[in-house]
Amino acid sequence: MSLITFNSPRPVLADRFSRSAIANIVLVVFAAAFVGVLAQISIPLGFTPVPLTGQTFGIMVAGAALGWRRAAMAMCLYVIAGLAGVPWFAGGASGYVGPNFGYLIGFVLSAAALGWLASRGNDRAVAGSLISMALADTVIFVFGVGWLANYLHVSLATALHLGFYPFIWGELIKAGVAGLTLPTAWRLVDRATKH
Repeated sequence: MSLITFNSPRPVLADRFSRSAIANIVLVVFAAAFVGVLAQISIPLGFTPVPLTGQTFGIMVAGAALGWRRAAMAMCLYVIAGLAGVPWFAGGASGYVGPNFGYLIGFVLSAAALGWLASRGNDRAVAGSLISMALADTVIFVFGVGWLANYLHVSLATALHLGFYPFIWGELIKAGVAGLTLPTAWRLVDRATKH
């Protein structure tokens, strides 16, 4: 039995509630705001411009729950609105966030990847869900660390010390919680819709 499946598309959690255009807009806006709220859980680390935040947990949950199109739109809205001045980046920041911009790009791609994996059913069992969360987190850090190295004109090794290693344990915890949350949510939704 494969832990990651590439079956034909299946409904994601959001599809269980509604497929109307209004519902989709509400879900996209809510997901962007959810990530913006979690970004305010921000702990600056004195040795790096990258803070410890709750954003990635929101991206993991929203990405898997919404499916790839809505998830990508939600993260695009989050990034574009933040660049335009909505103060919902980490710690209430907005506008161009310099060294952290690569993480924002990673958010969009990660959410889309998670949504795609969820549409293949990888969010329904704990093992597949945990692996999907870890893969999505990897996407965020590939773009984030790559951008950080280029922006700060430092080596990849230095960028990893500034933008990846300090966050490993926190990301493992967030991926674990999100990886358990999605299969549990599916069981609750399935149970509720059978009655």
